[in-house]
Amino acid sequence: MSEEEQIQPDSNQEPQGSTESQPAESTEPQEFQSRVDLRELSSRVYDIKHEIGKKLVGQSQLIDMILTGILADGHLLLEGVPGVAKTYTAKLTAKVINAVFSRVQFTPDLMPSDVTGTSIFNAKTTDFEFKPGPIFGNVVLIDEINRAPAKTQAALFECMEEKQISIDGNSHQLDFPFIVLATQNPVEHEGTYRLPEAQLDRFLFKVSIDYPSLDEEVKILEGVNNQVITHDIADMKPLMTKEDLKKFREQAKQVRVEPNQLKYIAKLVEQTRSNANLFLGASPRASIGILNASKAYAAINGRDFVVPDDIRFVTYPVLNHRIVLTPEREMEGITTNDVIKEILEQIEVPR
Repeated sequence: MSEEEQIQPDSNQEPQGSTESQPAESTEPQEFQSRVDLRELSSRVYDIKHEIGKKLVGQSQLIDMILTGILADGHLLLEGVPGVAKTYTAKLTAKVINAVFSRVQFTPDLMPSDVTGTSIFNAKTTDFEFKPGPIFGNVVLIDEINRAPAKTQAALFECMEEKQISIDGNSHQLDFPFIVLATQNPVEHEGTYRLPEAQLDRFLFKVSIDYPSLDEEVKILEGVNNQVITHDIADMKPLMTKEDLKKFREQAKQVRVEPNQLKYIAKLVEQTRSNANLFLGASPRASIGILNASKAYAAINGRDFVVPDDIRFVTYPVLNHRIVLTPEREMEGITTNDVIKEILEQIEVPR
């Protein structure tokens, strides 16, 4: 009797027709809150964007890409004409995440040991000592990566994939975090070397940096004229620690992806292997890249679940350097982004 009395008052207090919908509405917010709390991450991302915005005008999408890449533990290839702040952006990024910044200027005469380091004989100890190269940093800027021959570019293979360097039979672990931001000029090709496909595949994103708009360029000139925008970044505030980044990366890994979205990613990549416009399609590393990047992009936007727009947004920078057009399509002026757009339009978006 006592159990019936407890049930009847509850059911009598419910409005008509709401006994089934009310529990669903009350449990859904609880389920959302019990998964991943991304409030600190999204707040920190907002602060970082605001801090970088003091020195860098526009380029909001570039900053989103860099933060997404860092959160997804990926490397980025920045492509743009000289003077669009590629190097400056890398310095700002290293400063705000409190990382050790290192820069390597790639040239045709650069040797692999100039990047990774070398063993030097010490006369006092009569032994060889390893002297680390500039690759031993947290945020490593490879400036004009296509200026060095394949032999030097190959020195990056192991460190970008396995976070270590093997020299003289010894392996040297790289510090956490390790992020490569490489730049290249898309216009000037004299004295350059095409990046090997294996090298390109190790970059999570290839981001094309456009010219600023008229309004943005006016703001740049105003900032330089008023000495607000300078190359001095000493006054930039570090807003993240290594411990923070480790925690945020773990949170990004827990972002929810539905099974139909996983199948959607697989279909997108599979289509690149059978597309008549492409000579070379993407590998499973691209599928994993889209997955990790979409989870990271959802996380920096404060969501612990991926939506199709996240997948579509990161598909372009993940695929555009991994697929190769046929010679006929390349001569017609078709770009890899055109093919990616066509593939995205052909495949049904999951609901």
